[in-house]
Amino acid sequence: MTINIRDIQHYMYCPRRFALMRVNGDWAENAFVVMANIMHENVHSGRHNVKSSSKIEKSSVALYNDELDIYGVADCVEFEKSAGGCAVPSLEGRYKVKLVEYKPTQPRDGEIRETDAIQVFAQKLCADYVWHCDSEGWLYYSDTRKRVRLPFDTDFDRYYALLTGLLTGMRNCFESGLIPPKPQGQQCGGCSVENLCLSKTVKYDVKSLVIKGEDVCESF
Repeated sequence: MTINIRDIQHYMYCPRRFALMRVNGDWAENAFVVMANIMHENVHSGRHNVKSSSKIEKSSVALYNDELDIYGVADCVEFEKSAGGCAVPSLEGRYKVKLVEYKPTQPRDGEIRETDAIQVFAQKLCADYVWHCDSEGWLYYSDTRKRVRLPFDTDFDRYYALLTGLLTGMRNCFESGLIPPKPQGQQCGGCSVENLCLSKTVKYDVKSLVIKGEDVCESF
């Protein structure tokens, strides 16, 4: 089963959220989703396509990896001219490849969100597959206007094991068609599908039934 890279984040954050959205077809938006959508619309508008004597930047670049059966769209790919880089079809010369994913906010503790890192790591495996390179992964935070390089060169094996485990879990979820329970300790405050996931049951209230003019006896 082919998996969209953007869904990997949903599953890693909460398998139940992923299943509600992709298996059950549920969806809802909140302020965080809207803010991210606006930012990405700006990035993917094409205004970020830049060409100079040393670098070419392209936004909204489609990527895939047939071996892992995944695909997605990178916010921005930078091709820096480098004698030791890779050949890129339609471009003259050789290039070092950098993937830059845009995020609205930088974590206050300065740490890298693992859900963000795994998204870019999956993009890296796609870019490496397409261009036969060893691409770099970066996060750009809009609120601080800072870039952070992801440690794929030192933590490659850990990220690869994490990604393949997530892909296996996602495919098992699709095949079973079951909605898993909420993970213990899961933080749901910022989740856009919280109300769909944890719908609150209204407590039985005789007074409200009388006001509505319902037959109380039939309600028991």
